Amino acid sequence: MLNGLWLGFFLVAAVSALAQWLIGGNAGIFAAMVESIFAMAKLSVEVMVLLFGTLTLWLGFLKIAEKAGIVEWLAKVLGPLFARLMPEVPPGHPALGLITMNFAANGLGLDNAATPIGLKAMRALQELNPSSTTASNAQILFLVLNASSLTLLPVTIFMYRAQQGAADPTMVFLPILLATSVSTMVGLLSVAVMQRLRLWDPVVLAYLIPGALLLGGFMAFLGTLSAAALASLSSILGNLTLFGVITLFLVIGALKRVKVYEAFVEGAKEGFDVAKGLLPYLVAMLVAVGVLRASGALELALDGIRHAVTGLGLDTRFVEGLPTALVKPFSGSAARAMLIETMQTHGVDSFPALVAATIQGSTETTFYVLAVYFGAVGIQRVRHAVGCALLAEFSGVIAAIFVCYWFFA
Repeated sequence: MLNGLWLGFFLVAAVSALAQWLIGGNAGIFAAMVESIFAMAKLSVEVMVLLFGTLTLWLGFLKIAEKAGIVEWLAKVLGPLFARLMPEVPPGHPALGLITMNFAANGLGLDNAATPIGLKAMRALQELNPSSTTASNAQILFLVLNASSLTLLPVTIFMYRAQQGAADPTMVFLPILLATSVSTMVGLLSVAVMQRLRLWDPVVLAYLIPGALLLGGFMAFLGTLSAAALASLSSILGNLTLFGVITLFLVIGALKRVKVYEAFVEGAKEGFDVAKGLLPYLVAMLVAVGVLRASGALELALDGIRHAVTGLGLDTRFVEGLPTALVKPFSGSAARAMLIETMQTHGVDSFPALVAATIQGSTETTFYVLAVYFGAVGIQRVRHAVGCALLAEFSGVIAAIFVCYWFFA
């Protein structure tokens, strides 16, 4: 899948460049594409330096949380809910703890760190699966919730914005939180319909109703604020939550007599190992996206979308942020490349860049997650997983666009 996507970027760019040269007489198009190749390769290294630090930092803190028993406590808290949503998983099964750790890593925005944990969880669920080739209900629900992007603290988005010079990297905190809430809820409801889960079960309602009321009340409060006040509140909550999580992990770790420094270093080493393998993928995708943009092919596609949006009488400012949404279902690295490229082209705090950042934080690489998670355990029949995951993805994109107009337009 990624081979075809990456090769397709170059082939489309080549066709577009030839058309501009032979038809449009633009002989400088090839020089622009070659310049873009080297510029994006340089940018990849610059982004990677900060990514090394971010992953190393947050996996260090996550290790403290793990050793302090926070993850185990979360597993116990969520145990009754999982017992209803995944009735085929026995209480106390290791899969529940791994699922919780995966959700915790996703919640902190550490998608690269969440993947290896998620693979372990999928293998644990496969041990309970009566079929070696057909996805179980529990596996589908786990995958769709992953594909809905359970991001509560989008650290990597903050990192990319900081690297590109954003005055306030956390300004997109609330938009991402609201958009990802929509995608996750749609993902859960779609699976519940397909699997006939009893969401009206008193235990399930005890989890869902307070969350829904809290979110609804919070959105009602946000509706009373101006755009400037919304952006300011998002910044305050983003920074407060970020530092609060760090402090909470350290304090609980110290109270549980965890050697927090040693635990941090242990987790940081894991973060370094995860990060060092990402540079080749980042270079590959950023270069391909840069060539696509320089060839004029990306702009041509956006012109088509822009024309259709104009025909519907809608505002077109969000269209420039759509490249991230278009490639996100297929590749996380390609979506990151599109996000960074949008920031570079339009400015890190421009409306298209804010839309792209919110989409990146509230959606997931659906086809990639399907291929990796199910491929790791030999699943061939995925049943309703694709439809539910894509519905959650689409909902996240639409919600991200609406929320950005609410906050930033």
